[in-house]
Amino acid sequence: MSRQLELIATAPMGLEAVVARELKDLGYTDTKVENGRVTFKGDLIDICRCNLWLRTSDRVLVKMGEFSVRTFDELFEGTKALPWQDWIPAHGEFPVEGRSHKSQLSSVPACQGIVKKAIVEKLKQSYRTEWFQENGPRYVIEVNLLNDMALLTLDTTGPALHKRGYRKLITEAPLKETMAAALILLSRWNQNPARPFYDPCCGSGTLPIEAALIGWNIAPGLRRSFNSEAWPVIPKELWQDARDEAIDSVKDDIPLNIAGSDIDPKAIEVAEAAAKSAGLSKEITFQTLPAAKIQPQGGYGCMITNPPYGERIGEEKEIRRLITQLGRVTAELQTWSFFAITPTKQFEHDFGRKADKRRKLYNGRIECQYLQYLGPLPPRH
Repeated sequence: MSRQLELIATAPMGLEAVVARELKDLGYTDTKVENGRVTFKGDLIDICRCNLWLRTSDRVLVKMGEFSVRTFDELFEGTKALPWQDWIPAHGEFPVEGRSHKSQLSSVPACQGIVKKAIVEKLKQSYRTEWFQENGPRYVIEVNLLNDMALLTLDTTGPALHKRGYRKLITEAPLKETMAAALILLSRWNQNPARPFYDPCCGSGTLPIEAALIGWNIAPGLRRSFNSEAWPVIPKELWQDARDEAIDSVKDDIPLNIAGSDIDPKAIEVAEAAAKSAGLSKEITFQTLPAAKIQPQGGYGCMITNPPYGERIGEEKEIRRLITQLGRVTAELQTWSFFAITPTKQFEHDFGRKADKRRKLYNGRIECQYLQYLGPLPPRH
């Protein structure tokens, strides 16, 4: 397959610009940012590279086609016209998922059935068979209907990209790895990873571990597999080349000063196990400590945290006390910057200061503010 592909990096709501910046840093300059996704051009090798490297995207999709649709006949014919035989072999498994919003074809199960039938008819023509066992590689197809436009895609990823593979256990309210990476990238700590990094409510350790991965330029997908690794259309040499490139890009000679603490000793056990699984146990220090007693080491550091909120865990009075303690501790760290993602409306009041910057983000389905208290930058040497 020599033609250039149109690829889509899906993005959690509010993080589209972060995903676009990641793609630009990877060398993809021709991007189009839309709600929930960033579209860009690439080849087969770019499917491999983006799955390995994207930290804040959920999935990498191949855009198969997009067309206007108001009837089931239009959906059938539009789907059948696409080159499914270029991707799906005769024994491939191809389940169809679907979504519909503000479209005349509002029955998602019916649309999934029509798309499946159309693809089967197209593959019958190519493989001259009436029966498909679907016992081979997996090709998840999605039909997304929005305002009477159908977008059909192939999912190259499989389990979502936030599943890095290092977190075997979770705490009560874990932060997704993709969101943790986004918070770090938005803080710009990654521009100088030798700066101290601290999370005083670290839970299962996701923020410190993602910081270490970023600090050492470790591709987040190195320790996992992807559905498209089994696709015959993508030569295994491309995957090997992309992995070799990622391994060669690791910068493990950068000294890291990354730490996290939590009042829950069980959470610290989970965090230490996750760091060990990620191969970073020697680079991150975890402690069981209440927020009032933390003592981050070094100057010009970044404190980034996801404190508990009332919608999820903990009592409101305890949470407000914790926020007050964080405000008092950080007031003593005059060269540090502080960042917190929270839906708590009175956070700034309890913290004792107004944020310098704020950004609306969604932690799962919870609308949050990413509050940013910006300290001085380290002096240039």
